[in-house]
This record gives sequence, structure tokens and C-alpha cells, in this order.
Amino acid sequence: MKKTVVLYPGLGVGHLVPMVEVAKLFLKHGLAVTMALVEPQVKSTDFSAAVARARASNPSVAFRVLPSPPADSNPDGAPRHHVVKVIQSLAAMNALLRDFLRSLPSVHALVLDMFCVDAQDVAAELKLPVFYSFASAASDLAIFLNLPSKFASNTAKIKELGDSIITFPGVPPFKASELPSEVIGDDEALVYVLRMFERMAEAKGILINSFDSLEKPALSALNDGLCVPGRATPPVYCIGPLVSGGGDKEHECLRWLDAQPDQSVVFLSFGSLGTFTSKQLEEIAVGLEKSGERFLWVVRSPRSPDEKHGDPLPEPDLDALMPEGFLERTKDRGLVVKSWAPQVEVLRHRATGAFMTHCGWNSTLEGITAGLPLLCWPLYAEQKVNKVHIVEGMKLGVEMRGYNEKVVKAEEVEEKVRWVMASEGGGRALRVRVAAAKDAAAEALQEGGSSNLAFAQFLKDMDISKVATMHD
Repeated sequence: MKKTVVLYPGLGVGHLVPMVEVAKLFLKHGLAVTMALVEPQVKSTDFSAAVARARASNPSVAFRVLPSPPADSNPDGAPRHHVVKVIQSLAAMNALLRDFLRSLPSVHALVLDMFCVDAQDVAAELKLPVFYSFASAASDLAIFLNLPSKFASNTAKIKELGDSIITFPGVPPFKASELPSEVIGDDEALVYVLRMFERMAEAKGILINSFDSLEKPALSALNDGLCVPGRATPPVYCIGPLVSGGGDKEHECLRWLDAQPDQSVVFLSFGSLGTFTSKQLEEIAVGLEKSGERFLWVVRSPRSPDEKHGDPLPEPDLDALMPEGFLERTKDRGLVVKSWAPQVEVLRHRATGAFMTHCGWNSTLEGITAGLPLLCWPLYAEQKVNKVHIVEGMKLGVEMRGYNEKVVKAEEVEEKVRWVMASEGGGRALRVRVAAAKDAAAEALQEGGSSNLAFAQFLKDMDISKVATMHD
């Protein structure tokens, strides 16, 4: 009988997609994989569609959608930060998860998303080894594992730091204000986040979607135990870059790219939750038009103040959102796409020459593996620190100035787009570096490459020879 690993990605499509890539690795190495998913409390067509796609493309993975957690019970009536809600919801899933694990003939290990820390209690009860799949950068892990020891005794200190420069082992110095808003903006969320990373350090190992040569300083700091002072750091295994593909290969934008010269198009896309105000969209449009460069731009509707983070958005009205005449004037060298494009296919297209991105880690890896320079425009979560890693540490991108102010000006868009597409100067040097990173990423995944060897070592270290029979 094959050894069975259960993967538990928690809530949301953004956590499901990278975990499916991890599932493929386990399958490739002869293990059986079951994916335990959590039904959202609010029915979501995005979630249903993502699960359907994952099932269709991965018939060897057993997908099981568990009922949604009980409704949030908040006796004091105070509004809860969305990170607190996520962690509390997943903690409320423990009984259902335990029953599900017990219903399986055997389970050898449990692999968790970082928000699923409370599932460690279930694993302890069932005597299962626990591992984490960390879907962001090793540099982020180096920071986050260090946060509990750095700030636990004085959580108020983070807010007080403002734009002061802070340092962590293995990463370039950065402003305290560049930490995720969950860490610096909400006292209760901070307590939950610190506890989350403190518990994560109890795991038997952490899989990271990155590769050794991309983040050497951070990996050295993690491996040398500098990020979890006073206690052992779990082993970390860089097993990436795990990049999903297989989007809509017949999308209109790919046919449009077919007609463009090689490496001539700047692709602008800001993730499934990335939205801008009407004013910001106008500034981007003016900058793109003035740059004279070819562009492919995914535009989402602005989010109104009463809409919640993650609520589905209506289809954008491009005529209303774009400056008058913009679409007509730029039709020979630009294409604006509504809401979504098959990003991996666009980035790998021979005509794409640069990527303006929100610095989400999945998107960052997709850009790096396509060999594209990154124009960094972070929006939320850990994206501001990712921008620091990309620009200062990896030197694979350039910052869009003004991203942390009310608006990035049209002049900045025009200047950076021209600079990155220019045949000489700094843009050319940047393209040389990203081409080398693309080659290194491919090498890491090959037989005998660093990520290939790391996963083999992980399987060896898992020590899952003892079968946990859940009926006992």
C-alpha cells in the first residue's frame, strides 16, 4: 500500500493552488495524496471553480471538501480582523478534520498551510508528524519566524517604529512600515500572527516554494538557527519554483501577443485581489500611452468602500474607466483585458518583455521563471517586504515609486516602462540578471538540482515508515 500524505491548505483559492503543486511532487515520488479542503462560509463560485479545475487536472489526488466551519461567534461584538477570522475559523475545523483523518485507512503525515497551526493539536492527538508548506519566500519565513522573539514582549513597539529601518538575519534592512498590515495595524491580529509563527517552529520541517540560489542569505540564516533564537529551527527545504500553468491557451490576449515582436510587450497584472481607484487607473493609462511602448494590461473594477476584501467584483466598464479616446489611440500597440488573463502563458510568451506586478510570491516566481524583469508595485499582505527582497536582495526588479502613497503618477509609469524596455543602460543589465535567474530556476528542478535533491532529502527525513491507522 502506498504511503498517504494529507495536505491541508486552509481557506481560499490562493492557498489551494500552490498546495496542489506540492501534491504533484508527492505523487511524482510514489506517495498517495489526499487534499482536505474547507468549504467557505459564504458560497464562492471562485472556490468551486478552482476545486473543479484542480480535480480535473489532478485525477490521482483525492480531494475532500469538508463542511464550512461554524459561524463566527464573537461574544463581545467587536469587529474582527480578517486574519483573526481565518485562524479562528480553521481552529473551529479541528473536530471535523480529526474525524476525517480517522475515516481514512491510514495517514503517514500531515502537511499544513501556515494559517492551519491549530491543526497541530489534531496531529498530536493522532500521533502524526506535521510539516508546513510555506507558499511565500524563504526571506519572508526568515522574518516571520523571528517576529515572536523580536516583539513578543512589546507588541506595541512595532507600531511605534513607523518608517524606522529594522533588520533581520538573512534579509536586506527595510522599513518597519513595510511589514504586512496584519503585523503593524491591528493589535489582536498581531497576537495571532506571532502565535502562528511561534507554533510553526514546532513542526518537523518546512517546505518552501523557492530555490537555493535565489535566496542564499535567508536560507543560511534559517539553516544556522538565527531566525528562531533560543530553540531549534525546523529543517527548511527549498523545493521550487513550483509554478502552475495550463490556463486558457485560446484566450484572445495570446492571439494578440502572437502578432507582436519578441520581448516588446509590458504585461501589467496585479493578482486576484489587486484593485485600483479610478484615478490610479487613469494615471496608469496616461503613463502607458506616453511611454510609446507596447502593453497588455489586466484591469479589474475599482473596489467600492463598502465592499469587503475578497468580494467578487463586477466586470469593469473600460470605456468609463479609461481616459477618453485612450483605447482607440493605443489599439495598435496595446490591449486592455477585463479582470483576468492566463498569466503563466502570457509571461512565457516570446512577445512579453517585462512584468509589472503586485509582488505576490506566486506571481514573482512566475515572472522569474519566465526570465522577465519585474516592475514592483506591492499592494497588501507581505508584498512590500517581497518588493525589498526582489529589488534589494535578488536585484531582479525595480520599485514603482509612490506605491505607498495615494497614487503612482503617470510620469513614473512612463519612465519605468521606458527604462525597463530600453535596449541599453540599467534595464539591459536587469534583463541579463533575470535571464540568469531563469536558468538557475530550471537547473534547481532538474535531476540532481538543488530543489530536486531537497525534496528527496525531505522524504528521507519525514521518516513515515510507521503507519498511523486511524481506526485504532
